[in-house]
Amino acid sequence: MPAIQFPVPGHGRWRDACGVFGVFAPGEDVARTTYFGLFALQHRGQESAGIVVGDGHRLDSHVDLGLAFQVFDESIIRRLRGYVALGHVRYSTMGSNTLPNAQPIVGEGHFGPFAIAHNGNLVNAGLLRRQLEAAGVIFYGSSDTEVMAKLLELSRATTAEDAVAELMHTVLGAYSLGIITPDRLIAVRDPHGVRPLCIGQLNSAGWVIASETCALQTVGAEFVREIQPGEMVVIDGDGLHATQVLESPRRAMCIFEFIYFARPDSTIYGKNVYMARFRMGQMLARTSDVDADLVVPIPETGIPAAIGYAQESRKPFGEVLIKNRYIFRTFISPDQRMRELGVKMKLSPLKEVIAGRRLIVVDDSIVRGTTTKPEVELLRSAGAKEIHLRITCPPIRYPCFYGIDTSAGRSELIAARMSVEDIRKEVGADTLEYQMMANMIKAVGLPKLNFCTACFDGQYPIEVPPEVKVSKFDLERDRQPASE
Repeated sequence: MPAIQFPVPGHGRWRDACGVFGVFAPGEDVARTTYFGLFALQHRGQESAGIVVGDGHRLDSHVDLGLAFQVFDESIIRRLRGYVALGHVRYSTMGSNTLPNAQPIVGEGHFGPFAIAHNGNLVNAGLLRRQLEAAGVIFYGSSDTEVMAKLLELSRATTAEDAVAELMHTVLGAYSLGIITPDRLIAVRDPHGVRPLCIGQLNSAGWVIASETCALQTVGAEFVREIQPGEMVVIDGDGLHATQVLESPRRAMCIFEFIYFARPDSTIYGKNVYMARFRMGQMLARTSDVDADLVVPIPETGIPAAIGYAQESRKPFGEVLIKNRYIFRTFISPDQRMRELGVKMKLSPLKEVIAGRRLIVVDDSIVRGTTTKPEVELLRSAGAKEIHLRITCPPIRYPCFYGIDTSAGRSELIAARMSVEDIRKEVGADTLEYQMMANMIKAVGLPKLNFCTACFDGQYPIEVPPEVKVSKFDLERDRQPASE
């Protein structure tokens, strides 16, 4: 079975799985380019980082726990020589934060050496792992990426492309993959395209793949297109070759890429993330406005929405919580005092601006409520007269199985246990309003069928095996979908 994940105490937001970046560029310093690409994707994973480079004959790698700037130095970058590279930054959703789970994972197949990096989550990883272990396969970590690496190693295919196509027919769930051999770069997405992955051109002969377009901009690559759901793209000395390996039943991009995960300067399916969040704020102002003195965001993802809310409601915008940008992940003790201290380490209130004011506080989501409550208390202690919470998405009532950490399951999601009014009382706000689903979708600007919205409505686009589903559904009312 997959390793059990324990929640970080006081952690009340989603955690995404990973960021993938790859380069094929003869004559370029591909390791350095990948390093810069990982910097641009650091928000997608802060537990480990790795780069593997191929020179046409062999692979060389460096992978370790920590942020990209902690894992790599100049001597390591200079050692990694070649013309094809694959990089990865990781947050653990399946598999604990240990070195054997760090990526890219290097293996040896019938077709030769390879490395694989993954963003997403397989729903049949547990079953596949048990089958492989029964056949004598030894695992060193607990990630679903290692399961895929073992499947590639066991394939009898004589080419990497054929082995990857076999893999795509075997695994089930969300996967955006980067794979390299010593002389080629391969990129694939699952048939629903749950996690993003795009292609860019670097100079005249180079190519880049990345989880987000912001990484293309960082390395000077021009956006070419998204990798399509179910598609395999191979880049080698003869150029770029695309094959539709699996038909796509429908797109089901995770809507939280627009709400929270993606950087605001990224573009997904032709829609800019910043503008989607800005419009979410506008929608909230049209449906849930209240008399107040100031519209303020919870940084960072709440900023564009708060600006949109302020402009639409014609109220002043202000930043009253200053984020310490040098704090990434904070591991804190489970008692209440230390939980509150964790929020105070990350956010500092401007008392001179807050005192005596009625605040409309715009945030992207409330997951467990364990950070929202201390944030409200922080504003109260700074002298806020009223606090009106406005959330850019609907209540989160269902766990994710496709690459977002929801830890112990549905019972930890505050909206699965409480009404909106009870949540308001629990976090200590004067009023609380959530975005309506239709308005959230309208703000993004694409049809609802393009997205996975299972965390709101319980409608999972990829079938989840019963034994996996039951591990996160532990309330009596989980048997019935909650109504909007």
